[in-house]
Amino acid sequence: MMDIGETIRKAIQDFILPELEVIKAENKEIRTALELTNKRLDDINIHLVDQSRRIDEVRAELTKRIDETNKRIDSVHRDMVMRIDKTNQKIDKTNDRIDRLYEVIVRRDEFDKFEMKMMRIERDIAEMKEEIQKVAA
Repeated sequence: MMDIGETIRKAIQDFILPELEVIKAENKEIRTALELTNKRLDDINIHLVDQSRRIDEVRAELTKRIDETNKRIDSVHRDMVMRIDKTNQKIDKTNDRIDRLYEVIVRRDEFDKFEMKMMRIERDIAEMKEEIQKVAA
C-alpha cells in the first residue's frame, strides 16, 4: 500500500511541481514588474509634486504682477479722471465766456439797430422841421 501511495504522491509531485515552478517564475516576474511599476509611479508622483510647486510659483508671480498692473491702472485712471475734471472745468469756463460774449454781441446788434432807428427818427424829425419851416414861412 505504501507503494501505491508513494506512486500517487510521486505522480502528483511530477505533475504539480513543474506547474508550481512555472507559477513561482511568473509570480517573480509579476513582482519585478510591480516593483518597476511602483518605482515609475513614485517617479511620476515626484514629478507631479515638482510641477505643482512650479505652477504655484508661477501663479504667485503672475498674481503679484497682475496686482502691480492693477495698481498702475488704478493710478492712471485716477490721473485721467483728475485731468478730465480739470478739462471739464476749463470747458465750463470757456462756455461761460462764450455765453457772455454772445450776450455782448446781441446787445451790440440791438444797439446798432436802436442807433439806426434813432438816426431814422432824427432824420424824420429834421424833415418835419424843414416842412414846418416851409409852411411857417
